[in-house]
Amino acid sequence: MSIAPVVVGVDGSEASRAALKWAADYARKYDLPLEAVIAWDFGPYYGYPVPDFDQELRSWATDSIADAVREVLGEDAEVTQHVVRGQSAPALLEAAKSASLLVVGTRGRGAFAGMLLGSVSQHVVSHASCPVVVIPHPEDD
Repeated sequence: MSIAPVVVGVDGSEASRAALKWAADYARKYDLPLEAVIAWDFGPYYGYPVPDFDQELRSWATDSIADAVREVLGEDAEVTQHVVRGQSAPALLEAAKSASLLVVGTRGRGAFAGMLLGSVSQHVVSHASCPVVVIPHPEDD
């Protein structure tokens, strides 16, 4: 029997670091594996050809998630780290298909800005196949 992991979205922001800490504490309390996910993508571009930044962006994402885990949880943290190409919300939803819990942070945007810009946390809350915990921006506490 496999144990469903706690999946946490990490993007390097303070809100995602707070989510990582909360998710790690929860996983430890209930003896569950912890998986951290970061997504990267260059996004659409139109018109002129642009240089290929894939390797640089993947490297940035790999360094960003490793730095967050090390700084928040320490060198010896037992966290599986996933670096995924794609948009954040779909990547998190895919990772959470077999999760016991999905944890994300919010960047603390106001309600109006959140409506205009869209929100990863709002999207995953609406579409996840497991429970979702949204950790508020640390300054909003």
